[in-house]
Amino acid sequence: MNRKIIEELVKQDYDSIQNKIGNFLKNELEKRRAGGLVFGLSGGIDSAVIASICAKFAKEKSLALIMPNSKITPNSETADAIKIVDKYSIEYKLIDIGFIHKEYSKYLEQNPLAFGNLGARIRANMLYYYANARNSLVLGSSDKSEFLIGYFTKFGDGASDLLPIVSLYKTQIRELAKNLGVAQNIIEKPSGPHLWEGHTAETELGLNYEEIDSILHCTIDNGLAVDETSKITEIPISDVDKIYRMYKKSEHKRTMATACTLE
Repeated sequence: MNRKIIEELVKQDYDSIQNKIGNFLKNELEKRRAGGLVFGLSGGIDSAVIASICAKFAKEKSLALIMPNSKITPNSETADAIKIVDKYSIEYKLIDIGFIHKEYSKYLEQNPLAFGNLGARIRANMLYYYANARNSLVLGSSDKSEFLIGYFTKFGDGASDLLPIVSLYKTQIRELAKNLGVAQNIIEKPSGPHLWEGHTAETELGLNYEEIDSILHCTIDNGLAVDETSKITEIPISDVDKIYRMYKKSEHKRTMATACTLE
């Protein structure tokens, strides 16, 4: 692939970016008269970046929920999440959703994909419970890469009041994480929602994030056609077409419910 695209994409003023995100959070808290911020902390890079920014700009108003499924979530993920809240001294609650998830299985017909996504929706319930109880806003952890291709569970990890990092591609998130001092092992670990055992993003998607970000930058940001993007990025046209189709197919995830109009 053409690495010049990624090199140009990651050349950003990350001090300015973190300040803009921090000020966005503070302004939204004031504007909405909210008591605080609630976010899920998985131990992955996106939520680690959010935790770091919350600690810097709204520490006393932030609550992190660490919600592993003990039957699926790697122990290392939970350990990393706990290290993050310890490092920043953020208030947190550790809730194993495995028992809740298992209880659902007693009443539902089997469907592995739907059951995996149910785990993300259980976590959304927890986040909104505490947001409701504390007059707080839920922060979503979707970055631009995953948001554009719909790589999130609708009304699961896609449920939020604010999307603080949605303007940054995954490759840019990694650079921002370095700027914020996020642990190197978190920056380098494979991203994954862990909705089932061994679940990682790049394995499921079939492309790495540098390829995905290059494709999205050309097709969505710059409005280039699929064949033109393939030539510029030096990525096979079948892969470019796959990512663009994911973007188009997932549009419903990025919008409110379609309303029936009577006009």
